[in-house]
Amino acid sequence: MSNRSETPEARQQRLTTYLDGLAEAAGHADRAVPLKLYCTGLLLPGERKSIEPMAARLAPDNVRRMHQSLHHVVAEAPWSDEALLDRVRDYVLPVMEKRSPVVAWIVDDTGIPKKGTHSVGVARQYCGQTGKQDNCQVTVSLSVATWTSSLPVAWRLYLPESWANTKERRAEARIPEQIAFQTKLEISLDQIRQAIAAGIPKGTVLADPAYGNDTAFRQALADMGLHYVVGVQSTTTVWPPGIEPLPAPKYSGRGQPPSRLRRDANHAPESAKQLALALPAKAWKTVTWREGTRAPLRSRFAAVRVRAAHRDYNRSVPHPEQWLLMEWPRGEDAPSKYWMSNLADTTRLRDLVAMGKQRWIIERDYQELKQELGLGHFEGRGWRGFHHHAILCIAAYGFLVAERGLFSPSVRAGHLGLSAPQIPPDFQPRGSHPPTAA
Repeated sequence: MSNRSETPEARQQRLTTYLDGLAEAAGHADRAVPLKLYCTGLLLPGERKSIEPMAARLAPDNVRRMHQSLHHVVAEAPWSDEALLDRVRDYVLPVMEKRSPVVAWIVDDTGIPKKGTHSVGVARQYCGQTGKQDNCQVTVSLSVATWTSSLPVAWRLYLPESWANTKERRAEARIPEQIAFQTKLEISLDQIRQAIAAGIPKGTVLADPAYGNDTAFRQALADMGLHYVVGVQSTTTVWPPGIEPLPAPKYSGRGQPPSRLRRDANHAPESAKQLALALPAKAWKTVTWREGTRAPLRSRFAAVRVRAAHRDYNRSVPHPEQWLLMEWPRGEDAPSKYWMSNLADTTRLRDLVAMGKQRWIIERDYQELKQELGLGHFEGRGWRGFHHHAILCIAAYGFLVAERGLFSPSVRAGHLGLSAPQIPPDFQPRGSHPPTAA
């Protein structure tokens, strides 16, 4: 939706109100001005959103003083990341819900490539941004999504054991004592529990196979009363429709009565891929799940009711039935994607597909946070600064999400019409290459 009577002054007033709320959440009055300036710097035009170039844009006549002020509020000031995110959510979520209800909670992680070994949490690990093992930091997030927009509501750095269990590295990066090693799955489950405790409107949990393939992760979501549609690998084992593990053998009268489920060579589970390849052609239906930029997005899908089989020989009762959703694009040699879901057995195929595919929206968030708001541009090495910078990036992104909900989906950082001085022509950020002489 758009508003032809919208003026730059009206938008500036909304931003002022929004930033005032963030400053209040940050606590001490001395943090108010630099915190608001930091967010403004993230929203202004400019390719680099680290402290020094932002200081030059905000105060070209006194870059050094502005740099010190911004550095202190992001790297030193002890304000609460959670309190600030709560304030962002309180402002943005009601605007999102005016257009569409909350439909999903999206679990994800993202890599931030880094050089060197001193930035907190950096290690050789899989980096989604580069698509390979790389030197990077990895963060775990939880986002709340409607059909049209989404907002991160939790954000935490994954701390590899090489960091979590090394006193010297912890001290150097000033990692809080209460932060112990946790897997990404454990971090995400903590974030979900906190979201439930905060009373955030519940949605179906979406995640890629890095999370969804873990049976304990899916069980934890079900135990919390949450529905999910999560990616799994083609090798995930399931019991086909109408088949379940063998019951425990009859009691012989000696020792403890047997209680564990059984399988044998003639009665065993199948991989998701084996099941998909064995389905009849009529099981596959063409489904359109949303409009793309050029054409409607559609593919072939099938869904059947199965039972998870992972280590169920250690159980006394079978896993409950749930959906196995499979995608087999036309022209491909084999199915390409798989999901498990505990949505109701009456759920229609197109609704399963639409929910499974809704995870795309988080990719849009990450792209904008990184490319336009400088999520990966923080140059400090400490735990506090890394998280403060990320939370302020999310806060700036939250304002954009709210503006799109109120007016136009084309609102972008750097195009808000905010006033800012020009950068001095001779300004050169540290670490950049000097201009080449003509």
